[in-house]
Amino acid sequence: MSTETTDAPALALRLYDSAARDVVPLAPTVTPGVVGIYLCGATVQGSPHIGHMRSGIAFDVLRRWLERCGQKVVLIRNVTDIDDKILAKSAAAEPPVQWWAWAQRFEREFDAAYRALGIAPPTYEPRATGHIPEMIDLISRLIDAGHAYVGSPGNVYFDVASLPDYGSLTNQRPEDLATTEDEAQIDADVEADKRSPRDFALWKAAKPGEPDDAAWDTPWGRGRPGWHLECSAMSRRYLGDEFDIHGGGIDLRFPHHENEQAQSHGAGWGFARHWVHNAWVTVKGEKMSKSLGNSLVVAELLKAYPAPVLRLALGAVHHRSTVEFSEETLADAAALWERLAGAITRALELVLGEAAGPAGSVDAPALELRSRPLPGEFTAAMDEDLNLAGAMACVHAALKALNAALAAPTPEPTAVAAAALDLRAMLDVLGLDPLSEPWRAGTLGSAGADGSDAAMGALDHLVTALLDERSAARAAKDWARADALRDQLAAAGVVVEDSAGGARWHLA
Repeated sequence: MSTETTDAPALALRLYDSAARDVVPLAPTVTPGVVGIYLCGATVQGSPHIGHMRSGIAFDVLRRWLERCGQKVVLIRNVTDIDDKILAKSAAAEPPVQWWAWAQRFEREFDAAYRALGIAPPTYEPRATGHIPEMIDLISRLIDAGHAYVGSPGNVYFDVASLPDYGSLTNQRPEDLATTEDEAQIDADVEADKRSPRDFALWKAAKPGEPDDAAWDTPWGRGRPGWHLECSAMSRRYLGDEFDIHGGGIDLRFPHHENEQAQSHGAGWGFARHWVHNAWVTVKGEKMSKSLGNSLVVAELLKAYPAPVLRLALGAVHHRSTVEFSEETLADAAALWERLAGAITRALELVLGEAAGPAGSVDAPALELRSRPLPGEFTAAMDEDLNLAGAMACVHAALKALNAALAAPTPEPTAVAAAALDLRAMLDVLGLDPLSEPWRAGTLGSAGADGSDAAMGALDHLVTALLDERSAARAAKDWARADALRDQLAAAGVVVEDSAGGARWHLA
């Protein structure tokens, strides 16, 4: 990571550190004005579900807030594109698929899901298979330091007993542990080759029947990396010996993150100064998991719900609080999104319709929003461990103020514009500004659910004709005809909203 310093303002953010088990100041950072973050990303074995998106959204909000506070953020989010599950699932497919093609397919699905939910791309997104030399160098370093040993050809293990601080992240004693491997990674052949069942695999020998190109030559035999090795190697490659934040889902704390820390500390690197973990998503009280059979694939959900509604349902809850995902959760998010987008759209229409008003000011670009002062209560809430409950209270207060300005007997364009911009500035921090690029088309009704401008153009022509007919019926006081036209549109999934500037519509 670059050591270039900046003249960024003092950073007041405090975050819950999973290792310290307390809310602590993030500052000082390794490099003043720069925050280095390593986020455990996807193991691309299958389609992304909403549980996968929780960390993406949580750390997108963290990144947005850090940048709003004047920090340069270097965010690394890895892709695990080689592991036991990828090899097994690709081989079991009908017909079988090459493992790297299987991984690439689902990497693209993850990328599409991140983009659909407005999650900004990381600074770098390294793949495990692209960093084999760094992993081999790390293993050599650990062997030389006495923290690793070679078993049968192709197998190398980390000696847990050799590292005095093993267990410090999760506050566990090695002697109390039966294993330090993830259950999904336990293999009888690998276990039999260990000096101690508490040791974990750094490098795993290639197995008979596995593809030849799923293994690499090393001084210790041909094989492939263990699950934990890649993150230590890649975090150091892009962020240096020490960086500010390591993040991921809380279920990764042990053994994955504990083992990452052990590898990096064993190599003599400072590694992560702070650990930030997000809670998981539950469905009827059960953790989101494919093994439970209750996972909800993002692509399928997006066929039924607008993307900002899904983001709001997952991202308006504190990152350390569990999201209970349900139809009710989505309904609440949809109702709130309608209120937010509707109020800002009405403000835009009113201000643009006033010749003497600040035309276009409601539609200010993101750069202008990010220099707009935020309410002190909002800033204080975000600085205290990203307290979204407090931040959302400010959002609701700003929405109420905007609606009050719009409902005035004679709405004052300057006051309406100011209230709308105050609301947008806060929503921008949360990735939920209705006029921002991911959501703009849907908010303004310029693109259909399938993203087709041509289809929406045709729909807009038809709906506008019906609205004109309805307006004529209202003018003639033919209320029955006006109501019938509105009901006809509602049955087709078109929501009509009446305002001082006339009727406007959007898809339900």
